[in-house]
Amino acid sequence: MPVLAVNKKAKHNYEFLQKYEGGLVLSGAEAKSTKAGNIDFRGSYLSIEDGELWLKGAHIGKYAPAGKQENYEPNQKRKVLVHKRELKALIGKTQEKGLTIVPIHVYTKGNLVKLAFAVARGKKDYQKRDSIKKRDIEREAKRQAKNLET
Repeated sequence: MPVLAVNKKAKHNYEFLQKYEGGLVLSGAEAKSTKAGNIDFRGSYLSIEDGELWLKGAHIGKYAPAGKQENYEPNQKRKVLVHKRELKALIGKTQEKGLTIVPIHVYTKGNLVKLAFAVARGKKDYQKRDSIKKRDIEREAKRQAKNLET
Protein backbone atom coordinates (compact mmCIF):
# COMPACT_ATOMS: atom_id res chain seq x y z
CA MET A 1 0.00 0.00 0.00
CA PRO A 2 2.45 2.66 -1.12
CA VAL A 3 1.29 6.22 -0.48
CA LEU A 4 1.47 8.27 -3.66
CA ALA A 5 0.64 11.74 -2.31
CA VAL A 6 -0.17 13.29 1.06
CA ASN A 7 -2.22 16.36 1.92
CA LYS A 8 0.23 17.85 4.43
CA LYS A 9 -1.89 20.87 5.32
CA ALA A 10 -4.97 18.80 6.17
CA LYS A 11 -3.59 17.52 9.48
CA HIS A 12 -2.50 21.02 10.44
CA ASN A 13 -5.71 22.82 9.46
CA TYR A 14 -8.32 20.22 10.47
CA GLU A 15 -9.23 17.89 13.30
CA PHE A 16 -10.18 14.51 11.80
CA LEU A 17 -13.38 13.09 13.26
CA GLN A 18 -13.88 9.99 11.10
CA LYS A 19 -11.76 8.52 8.32
CA TYR A 20 -12.97 6.78 5.16
CA GLU A 21 -11.51 5.36 1.98
CA GLY A 22 -12.90 5.30 -1.53
CA GLY A 23 -11.90 4.41 -5.05
CA LEU A 24 -10.82 7.25 -7.30
CA VAL A 25 -12.25 7.17 -10.85
CA LEU A 26 -9.44 8.13 -13.23
CA SER A 27 -8.68 7.77 -16.93
CA GLY A 28 -5.72 5.59 -17.91
CA ALA A 29 -3.31 8.49 -18.33
CA GLU A 30 -4.49 10.07 -15.07
CA ALA A 31 -3.97 6.79 -13.20
CA LYS A 32 -0.42 6.48 -14.51
CA SER A 33 0.30 10.12 -13.71
CA THR A 34 -1.05 9.62 -10.17
CA LYS A 35 1.03 6.47 -9.68
CA ALA A 36 4.06 8.52 -10.75
CA GLY A 37 3.25 10.90 -7.88
CA ASN A 38 2.09 13.76 -10.09
CA ILE A 39 -0.84 14.84 -7.90
CA ASP A 40 -1.27 17.90 -5.70
CA PHE A 41 -3.95 18.35 -3.02
CA ARG A 42 -3.52 22.07 -2.31
CA GLY A 43 -6.97 23.60 -2.03
CA SER A 44 -8.81 20.35 -2.69
CA TYR A 45 -11.93 19.11 -0.94
CA LEU A 46 -14.75 16.60 -1.41
CA SER A 47 -18.37 17.49 -2.01
CA ILE A 48 -21.60 15.62 -2.54
CA GLU A 49 -23.60 16.47 -5.65
CA ASP A 50 -26.64 14.56 -6.94
CA GLY A 51 -26.00 11.69 -4.55
CA GLU A 52 -22.38 11.19 -5.64
CA LEU A 53 -19.08 12.06 -3.98
CA TRP A 54 -16.66 14.24 -5.97
CA LEU A 55 -13.04 15.28 -5.41
CA LYS A 56 -12.61 18.91 -6.43
CA GLY A 57 -9.54 21.06 -6.77
CA ALA A 58 -6.97 18.25 -6.88
CA HIS A 59 -4.37 18.80 -9.59
CA ILE A 60 -3.32 15.72 -11.57
CA GLY A 61 -0.70 16.71 -14.11
CA LYS A 62 -0.48 15.36 -17.64
CA TYR A 63 1.24 12.02 -18.17
CA ALA A 64 3.99 12.94 -20.61
CA PRO A 65 4.49 9.47 -22.21
CA ALA A 66 0.77 9.41 -23.14
CA GLY A 67 1.46 11.86 -25.94
CA LYS A 68 -0.75 14.74 -26.91
CA GLN A 69 -3.75 15.07 -24.60
CA GLU A 70 -6.00 17.74 -26.04
CA ASN A 71 -8.65 19.33 -23.85
CA TYR A 72 -7.17 17.79 -20.70
CA GLU A 73 -8.19 19.70 -17.56
CA PRO A 74 -5.80 18.90 -14.66
CA ASN A 75 -8.13 20.41 -12.00
CA GLN A 76 -11.37 18.78 -13.12
CA LYS A 77 -13.64 17.15 -10.55
CA ARG A 78 -13.19 13.40 -10.15
CA LYS A 79 -15.68 10.87 -8.86
CA VAL A 80 -14.97 8.98 -5.63
CA LEU A 81 -16.57 5.57 -5.21
CA VAL A 82 -17.94 4.72 -1.75
CA HIS A 83 -20.62 2.39 -0.40
CA LYS A 84 -24.16 3.75 -0.31
CA ARG A 85 -24.38 3.56 3.48
CA GLU A 86 -21.11 5.51 3.82
CA LEU A 87 -22.45 8.14 1.41
CA LYS A 88 -25.61 8.53 3.48
CA ALA A 89 -23.51 8.95 6.62
CA LEU A 90 -21.36 11.55 4.87
CA ILE A 91 -24.43 13.48 3.74
CA GLY A 92 -25.64 13.62 7.35
CA LYS A 93 -22.23 14.69 8.65
CA THR A 94 -21.70 17.45 6.11
CA GLN A 95 -25.03 19.03 6.95
CA GLU A 96 -23.72 19.67 10.48
CA LYS A 97 -22.31 23.13 10.93
CA GLY A 98 -18.55 23.42 10.68
CA LEU A 99 -17.85 19.96 9.22
CA THR A 100 -16.25 19.31 5.85
CA ILE A 101 -14.71 16.40 3.94
CA VAL A 102 -11.00 16.70 3.21
CA PRO A 103 -8.66 14.35 1.32
CA ILE A 104 -5.80 12.93 3.40
CA HIS A 105 -3.74 10.86 0.98
CA VAL A 106 -3.82 8.79 -2.22
CA TYR A 107 -2.41 5.28 -2.30
CA THR A 108 -2.55 2.09 -4.34
CA LYS A 109 -4.24 -1.10 -3.27
CA GLY A 110 -3.33 -3.76 -5.78
CA ASN A 111 -3.69 -2.01 -9.11
CA LEU A 112 -6.42 0.36 -7.85
CA VAL A 113 -5.93 3.98 -6.85
CA LYS A 114 -7.62 4.71 -3.51
CA LEU A 115 -8.29 7.98 -1.72
CA ALA A 116 -8.28 8.29 2.07
CA PHE A 117 -10.42 11.15 3.29
CA ALA A 118 -11.95 12.32 6.54
CA VAL A 119 -14.87 14.21 7.94
CA ALA A 120 -13.12 17.08 9.66
CA ARG A 121 -13.67 20.22 11.68
CA GLY A 122 -11.47 23.25 11.04
CA LYS A 123 -9.02 24.16 13.80
CA LYS A 124 -8.84 27.61 15.31
CA ASP A 125 -5.49 29.41 15.32
CA TYR A 126 -4.84 28.70 18.99
CA GLN A 127 -5.51 24.98 18.40
CA LYS A 128 -2.96 24.98 15.57
CA ARG A 129 -0.37 26.60 17.85
CA ASP A 130 -1.11 24.05 20.60
CA SER A 131 -0.66 21.12 18.22
CA ILE A 132 2.67 22.55 16.97
CA LYS A 133 3.83 23.03 20.57
CA LYS A 134 2.79 19.47 21.49
CA ARG A 135 4.58 18.05 18.44
CA ASP A 136 7.78 19.94 19.32
CA ILE A 137 7.66 18.72 22.93
CA GLU A 138 7.21 15.10 21.80
CA ARG A 139 10.08 15.46 19.31
CA GLU A 140 12.37 16.87 22.02
CA ALA A 141 11.40 14.07 24.43
CA LYS A 142 12.31 11.47 21.78
CA ARG A 143 15.68 13.18 21.26
CA GLN A 144 16.35 13.16 25.01
CA ALA A 145 15.42 9.47 25.24
CA LYS A 146 17.68 8.66 22.30
CA ASN A 147 20.58 10.58 23.89
CA LEU A 148 20.11 8.68 27.17
CA GLU A 149 20.31 5.31 25.36
CA THR A 150 23.71 6.06 23.84
